[in-house]
Amino acid sequence: MNQNLELILASERGDLNAVKQLLEDGADVDFKDADGRTALMAATQKNHLSVVKFLLKAGSDVNTRDITQLTPFICSGANGFHEILSEMLNYGADLNSINRFGGTALLPSSEKGYLKTVQRCLDAGIPVNHANNLGWSGLLEAVILGNGGRLYSMIIELLVKAGADVNIPDRDGKSALQHAKDMKQEKVVKILTNDYVEQNETINRAKAFYLDDKYEEAISETNQALEKDPNNLDFYFYKGYSLQELMRYDEALEEYKKALAINPKDLDFYFYTANCLRLMKKTEEALAEYDKACELDPAETFYRYHKSNYLRELGRHEEAVIEMDNLLTLKPNRYDFSFHKANSLRSLGRHEAAIEAIENAIKNDPTNPLYQLHKNQSLELIKKQLESQGVNK
Repeated sequence: MNQNLELILASERGDLNAVKQLLEDGADVDFKDADGRTALMAATQKNHLSVVKFLLKAGSDVNTRDITQLTPFICSGANGFHEILSEMLNYGADLNSINRFGGTALLPSSEKGYLKTVQRCLDAGIPVNHANNLGWSGLLEAVILGNGGRLYSMIIELLVKAGADVNIPDRDGKSALQHAKDMKQEKVVKILTNDYVEQNETINRAKAFYLDDKYEEAISETNQALEKDPNNLDFYFYKGYSLQELMRYDEALEEYKKALAINPKDLDFYFYTANCLRLMKKTEEALAEYDKACELDPAETFYRYHKSNYLRELGRHEEAVIEMDNLLTLKPNRYDFSFHKANSLRSLGRHEAAIEAIENAIKNDPTNPLYQLHKNQSLELIKKQLESQGVNK
């Protein structure tokens, strides 16, 4: 194996000493493998902050693209790696760069509930009202793919404060406000109509500390509040998320479980426990938390959708397809679900099935060029498969 490929593999492992040695020996810091990944992309995908910092100092390009048109910068945003994203902002990250779906780093972080990443993107000046090829802005993603709970409400507050337009329509002509009303996200509706004021001063202080990266202060604030009001689940949320930022994951998980012991039907906390377990790399336990929420409310799509997202990140596309089929049974006209299903099927090499899935998206939104592009790409992959088998078609 040549030293350029060794550099990428060492970066993926997070082996900083090997990375340093390989660069000293003359490895190309921006060499790309067969997937178009540089060492910086490999380190970013695995959240190896120390390796990322070293590669950036060595001159690696944060804006170079792999074969899926993903850059290390957008990758950091899409995965909620806000510390890496912050580092890349100091090394020429293109704030207007987009992924293959037409979204900036702000959009996937808004979709997936990565609050601190959203905050960093907004502070950096990434355009708040940019819409992707599905016609969704960060605000629309946070409403449509969120659940209106504590975490997503905070994200929506940040987006609105940064100037997000609540009336921008999606490709179906519906605004974030209309979606929030239809989804009965009452708190979000109040935020979007400037009618929401948090009355609890402790929550206001804890939120302010959290957003200012003063996590120990947020924990102290909520600890004092819990002594007086041990059944207030909002305090457990702010304390748990502050502990997560300090990477005290076991303690964060304990706070979420305390909240669930008080109210096992507060589905919000299953999302928090799943996210915490993901950070702890406890994959099966994280998936089980999503399942618990799905069992408690089988008609709710939020938890199943985010489980499918996680499965795709893990490369477990067969399982992701099953979840997308479940989602499409619940909401057959959600063309974004068909689109994600098609992407997983393509990853599995099932191109004819992928075309069938993308046709459902095209049926719902026939003028969207993104869907036709993906259908054409699948057709091209089928052609290549046949050619490799010696079949002309």
